[in-house]
Amino acid sequence: MNTLIVLITFTLMEGATWIIHKYVMHGFLWVLHRDHHDHSTEGPFEKNDWFFFIFALPAILLMYLGADQGFNHLFFIGLGITFYGMAYFFVHDIFIHQRIHLLRETHNPYLLSIRRAHKQHHKHTTKEEGECFGFLWVPIKYFKMYFK
Repeated sequence: MNTLIVLITFTLMEGATWIIHKYVMHGFLWVLHRDHHDHSTEGPFEKNDWFFFIFALPAILLMYLGADQGFNHLFFIGLGITFYGMAYFFVHDIFIHQRIHLLRETHNPYLLSIRRAHKQHHKHTTKEEGECFGFLWVPIKYFKMYFK
């Protein structure tokens, strides 16, 4: 049952990510996300990196409360959020944006589709007219480019 809670939470995080990215990061917190699109900061860190802490806090709180209550469902919800955050870091920061040079080249059609959709998202340097706000689930047209 606990594994199911983690998997469901991980899956639901994709929808939450889309909503948060479109309406919060490209909305009232654009002030933190803008430099991720226009590359207006110098050095290795962006204001956008604050979202790591903003999104980690609920997961940490849920895991703490769940552990304090005998490792109940709250712990496993927090764990699912944490696993999604780890996947996001590895795919978004390492694979797509090459912030740590580990995974440069791939021939994997799924990863290439994610990379292409993210490039489409970044072609817009303002908070308006965005597309592809998700992370692991991208529009089918990007999959068709690589699954031939």
